[in-house]
Amino acid sequence: MRIAWLTVVAVIAAGVTACAPAGGDSPHPAAVHASTASPRPPAASARPSPSASPRIQVAGAPGGVKAKGAVLADAATGQVLWGRDIDTERPMASVTKVMTALLVLESGNLGQQIRVPKAAMDYAWKNGGESAGLHPGDTLTAQQLLAALLLPSGADAAYTLAGVYGPGLNAFIAKMNATAVRMGITHTHFTSPDGLPYPTETATYSTPSDLLTLGLAAMRYAAFRSIVNLRFYHLPKGKGHHQYWWDNTDGLIGSYQGALGIKTGYTDVAKHCLLFEAARNGRTLIGVVLDSPATGANAGAQDAEKMLNWGFRLRPRTPG
Repeated sequence: MRIAWLTVVAVIAAGVTACAPAGGDSPHPAAVHASTASPRPPAASARPSPSASPRIQVAGAPGGVKAKGAVLADAATGQVLWGRDIDTERPMASVTKVMTALLVLESGNLGQQIRVPKAAMDYAWKNGGESAGLHPGDTLTAQQLLAALLLPSGADAAYTLAGVYGPGLNAFIAKMNATAVRMGITHTHFTSPDGLPYPTETATYSTPSDLLTLGLAAMRYAAFRSIVNLRFYHLPKGKGHHQYWWDNTDGLIGSYQGALGIKTGYTDVAKHCLLFEAARNGRTLIGVVLDSPATGANAGAQDAEKMLNWGFRLRPRTPG
């Protein structure tokens, strides 16, 4: 299947440009001690912006992908290699938290101290969200709360960050939607900072194409990359906070060679969702799966692996 990828590239480039990048390539360690995490992204970016120059020769399509919505692209150029219903709106569950993280990263000051409110625990419990097990009254940095948001997919962390960076839940959600418009991802809408299914199961939604743009923007931040490629994050007990241990919900990390992240999602209606990136032999691929059937905990990762394996086998385009 061939896709008119030039249009998609233009949208991706516009979205990435709309977000202030920070960069510097980071290693892919198996785990990190909390004290090793950089509190602020470096000023200069080493990741290339997407361009309209295809450099991969597309042949065939990945087999066995069960997701109803999917896309795979070259992260360096934005060239879309394959897709399925890339502009169809679907709920994306906790992949929503990538936008939450992006707003925090854009605001900067990742070293600021934030107190966890009791309301964050109540919010996660009331709405049936995943929890990072944050203790009310603990004081953590914004960087540490990003780890709690992105690795165990903590709705309590999302609520805590929204409260500070909105300030307040409603103001933060308004910022999420305003940022989506600014980035040109016009088939995306947020009703929460975490993707929980309220007021309806499909109230927060996006498309594979839009999420590709969002993923490219977030991965331009070294602070973001340094979190999403971790198998786990250990924060020892310290002044003002308990000890925490957060495992990554992304089934690709630690099992798929070259996996770099990014974020999982699941609800009963959204099914398994995954925004992912991996690099091998000088080629970095980024992709999305939405609505992978609930055949197992790693259904989204299994679809992503099939897409990545196919993408990495494609030959470079011959110049001329």
